[in-house]
Amino acid sequence: MTPFCWDSCKLAIFDLDGVIVDTAKYHYLAWKELADALGFTFTPRHNEGLKGVSRQRSLEILLEVGGLTHAFSPGEKEKMAAEKNARYVAYINNLQQDEILPGSRALLTGLRAQGIKTALGSASKNARPILDKLDITPLFDIIIDGTSTQKAKPDPEVFLLAARALSIAPENCVVFEDAQVGIDAALAAGMRPIAVGYPGILTGADLYITDLAQVQCPSRLG
Repeated sequence: MTPFCWDSCKLAIFDLDGVIVDTAKYHYLAWKELADALGFTFTPRHNEGLKGVSRQRSLEILLEVGGLTHAFSPGEKEKMAAEKNARYVAYINNLQQDEILPGSRALLTGLRAQGIKTALGSASKNARPILDKLDITPLFDIIIDGTSTQKAKPDPEVFLLAARALSIAPENCVVFEDAQVGIDAALAAGMRPIAVGYPGILTGADLYITDLAQVQCPSRLG
């Protein structure tokens, strides 16, 4: 396990997709089906650009890939985003508890046992049903998701809302993120980011891990 200094940490904030669970594959399938219906190819490489991005911005990126940026009205775009989400929800309705990523449940449980608060900070508007499917909703003190934010990462709003809700100063927060926009948002919030990924791909983090199983949970605080 990778050592990490938890001394000043009072709140650990977790992104959802790519950190707690990998639903990126379901997002990709849903976006690809939309692209197929519009008549162009949307590849896994294209999908990388959607990491950590809001649903509406993801749609804009997808339409840019297809050369259709100005082809649809705002109302039509809202309808397409809703259709994509319906496809995605159909996939996650079959989500199984064993799809939780390695180390997630143990780390959440361990941090809480040591008095460190836990929060979810995700752009997803489907975060709560996903957490319910994984049976880990009670492991979070606060859930801040796409239904309670106005600004997308790299704006720090989602993380600052979590800290304020629990009355914890940003400098006492650690953020687990797998997307560069999330790392940037954590830095903008004045928090310490831990990257679930690799140096060179993600930059600016205090620590780099491949999954939460690599994090050494504190055995004793204070």
